Amino acid sequence: MFTGIVEELGSVVALDRPDGAAGEDAPDAVLTVAGPLATSDARPGDSIAVDGVCLTVTSVADGAFVAEVMPETLRRTSLGGLVPGARVNLERALPANGRLGGHVVQGHVDGVATLVGRTPGPRWDDLEFAAPAAVTRYVAEKGSVALSGVSLTVTWVSDDGFGVSLIPTTLAATTLGGLAPGDAVNVEVDVLAKYVERLMAAGVAR
Repeated sequence: MFTGIVEELGSVVALDRPDGAAGEDAPDAVLTVAGPLATSDARPGDSIAVDGVCLTVTSVADGAFVAEVMPETLRRTSLGGLVPGARVNLERALPANGRLGGHVVQGHVDGVATLVGRTPGPRWDDLEFAAPAAVTRYVAEKGSVALSGVSLTVTWVSDDGFGVSLIPTTLAATTLGGLAPGDAVNVEVDVLAKYVERLMAAGVAR
């Protein structure tokens, strides 16, 4: 698992599609990302979150790691649109004795939200995102949400969107600082909300 505390900004080296297909037509892809910190102790089989998506390392060399991206991941996330040179948020899996600095993040993306508004503050930015109801139903005001792997507190929520505020550290240390209206982010809602819904539905069924 992860905590949504980004460790470094990595750089996409390549996104290769074995059969040459692109976008949603690609059955899978192989992603290569450069990240000196993320690869400093990485080994094949380790998990690294790339823009909030948990990927399994298949190889490591020269400060970069390679991971395979399955069709489900390409359908659910923004990874299929990555190009060489793109910056991505990286976080290594949480060690058993590590600090839970953000919230419980699995790296299992629920959907994609789109930035529709950005309001600069004296030292922070307020961001407004549009998201499908299938995502916002699990989002709660003052609850936690992971956007492209960044643990954030929700400031408000509606049926078709929600807002967050970014402190200076988040603006400087993650890709969220450079987002412009129309840009997409990967969204992972609080897993506890999904389990509560599932358990309640099972109780009603009985």
